[in-house]
Amino acid sequence: MRMVFGLVLVVGLALAGAAVWMVQGYVSQAQVEVAREKATRLKLGELVDVYVVNKPLAYGTPITKDDVELATFPVKSLPEGAFVTEEALFPGDYSEPRYVTRQLEKMEPLLAVKVTEPGADVGLTSRLSKGKRAFAIKVDVASGVSGFVHPGDNVDVYWTGSTSGNSNEFTQLIEAAIKVVAVDQAANSERSTSATVARTVTVEATPQQVARLAQAQATGRLALSLVGTGDDTVIEAIEVDSAGLLGIQAAAPVIVEQARECTIKTRRGAEVVEIPIPCTN
Repeated sequence: MRMVFGLVLVVGLALAGAAVWMVQGYVSQAQVEVAREKATRLKLGELVDVYVVNKPLAYGTPITKDDVELATFPVKSLPEGAFVTEEALFPGDYSEPRYVTRQLEKMEPLLAVKVTEPGADVGLTSRLSKGKRAFAIKVDVASGVSGFVHPGDNVDVYWTGSTSGNSNEFTQLIEAAIKVVAVDQAANSERSTSATVARTVTVEATPQQVARLAQAQATGRLALSLVGTGDDTVIEAIEVDSAGLLGIQAAAPVIVEQARECTIKTRRGAEVVEIPIPCTN
């Protein structure tokens, strides 16, 4: 009987020891996870829930409550203009919806610069940056980069013409990396699978740039050159004339010496007469 009691006691102590070891292991693991979570939170900083779109939304699409959901983002890395409350995104009764002004991808935060005010026009004016104006440039298949320019692209603008008193035409870069906001009547930045030859390309420019472009378009021909994505190269002044392009050097002016003519004047009565004589010098 004592042996049985002793065996039960030993087994009980073993089980208790195993349970204590398991609990200690679980507590240690939990402490490690808590410490790891604290370190991650310290690294990320303060977190906030913001509204994101739950599916891709194209330009001009009205935003409904079914199109959005909340997602957690670090406050320090959140772009300005994010919507953090439903009242800000859907004010009042929301009888006049907001519209998408720039293509939105799934789980992208909704920003004020990418949507209109409730009921506001989704036209070109909503795409212009503060202090900028829209200017339409007439293009064709050659000057419009064969139809491969889309809203959101950057282009260089070249002017070709001649100035008064100079019949030799030249080409000059007048604006570099200027943003395209519309092609023909379309301001949608969604890419097409095929190139479409446009008649006009509308760019975003300052009032001073608009004046330069207007003067250039009235006095010569404009051509566009597409700038690569992410290209921030600073371009110096560029000017090429036809003579320089072909390597033609201007001929030196020919000086023609005129024969000298020497005369003397003499009076014959009331008349003064010039008589030719040999020149001494």
